[in-house]
Amino acid sequence: MTKKPIPICGEHHIQKEWRTTTFEYSDEGISIRIPNVYAWVCPVNGEASFTSETVDELIVTARELIETAKRARERRSVLTEYIVSVGQPYPLESPA
Repeated sequence: MTKKPIPICGEHHIQKEWRTTTFEYSDEGISIRIPNVYAWVCPVNGEASFTSETVDELIVTARELIETAKRARERRSVLTEYIVSVGQPYPLESPA
């Protein structure tokens, strides 16, 4: 497997770091946070660049979580915050 070059932060002109970060998304008053997502992260401001495979997974996961929260809101659930965990996060090798 050929190693890819380490991405450079366009704003700060330094190499990004391969580490976990939290993906956050809001839609129609519903906010979701997905922690422990591996990405290339700028060490100065924390801006993350996700691999295309991770973006695909985040889109599916975010869509499912938003739809679940919308259904709960429609039935006027008294529960307004949820924490869901599937297994333990595991370290991924850097794609570089």
